[in-house]
Amino acid sequence: MTGTLDTSGRATASVNALAGEIVDRLVAGAERYRLAVSRGSLGELLIDAGAKVAGGIDAGLLLTEICLGGLGKVTLSPAPGQKNWPFWLTVSSNDPVVACLASQYAGWSLSHEKFFALGSGPGRSLARKEALFQELPYKDSADRSTIVLEAGAPPPEAVVAKVANDCGVSPDKLAFVYAPTQSLAGSVQVVGRVLEVALHKAHELKFPLEHIVDGIAAAPLSPPHPDFVTAMGRTNDAIIYSGRAHLFVRGSAAAAKELAEKLPSSTSRDYGRPFAEIFKAYKGDFYKIDPSLFSPAEAIVTAVETGETFRGGAIDEKLLEASFG
Repeated sequence: MTGTLDTSGRATASVNALAGEIVDRLVAGAERYRLAVSRGSLGELLIDAGAKVAGGIDAGLLLTEICLGGLGKVTLSPAPGQKNWPFWLTVSSNDPVVACLASQYAGWSLSHEKFFALGSGPGRSLARKEALFQELPYKDSADRSTIVLEAGAPPPEAVVAKVANDCGVSPDKLAFVYAPTQSLAGSVQVVGRVLEVALHKAHELKFPLEHIVDGIAAAPLSPPHPDFVTAMGRTNDAIIYSGRAHLFVRGSAAAAKELAEKLPSSTSRDYGRPFAEIFKAYKGDFYKIDPSLFSPAEAIVTAVETGETFRGGAIDEKLLEASFG
């Protein structure tokens, strides 16, 4: 199966087919990755990556690549010069708009009675339920699909039926991979959004998505915590106060310079405190937080047609320490 076109007009492989190959690896290596694999009442594939099982960092790396629709590479390696938190996740993609915005972005609201989760992953590009897809020409075509949930439980039958219907696949061809933020795999996949938040911020700044041709980003692996708000805060702070993103763009040097200056999280009015404190200050209302806060601490933008590179923002080690403890 193949997708259609990406934002630059290139033919792009099916994110659902590519992610499905990674799902198959998880299923085949369930014991190795410390996962629980089962089938739900409608025949859907359920993969618990950290709710009732240990999961782990390796599972989180693959989970992040599933979120990226198989169009991104995720690695964990030492970061020279980083004393207290030396192991960083690096995410790269030569098709970052499709990988990050058409697949990885957690933008599909899925709820039924007491269940609520934001759907991420390649299934979004089949359903195309979000306003964002009006600006993304990419459409996928596949007979199987995958949705990733930042959740501590599998979706109820009503949600499974809705997703299957919206994606145009039978429930037995649908996979849900889920892990709570407090788990190792869950924390890895959230920090693994460091490139995605850079793309999303660029979109919010009205930078032409078709001008973004490549991207790489990195952020420190955050230590998990059993408390949800603390765990969520740490994963966000890893990106907000220590994330670094390098985008390669077409267009004028002036536009690249402006993007580098406006992209960093320090441009937000809410910048300057650990995310958990900000979240509590807004009484847990996520949507009252300034959206511009959700971006890497440091931006590097290279204008590929002129060879010029511009920088903005900086890593804040003190705020990272305040969050990670």
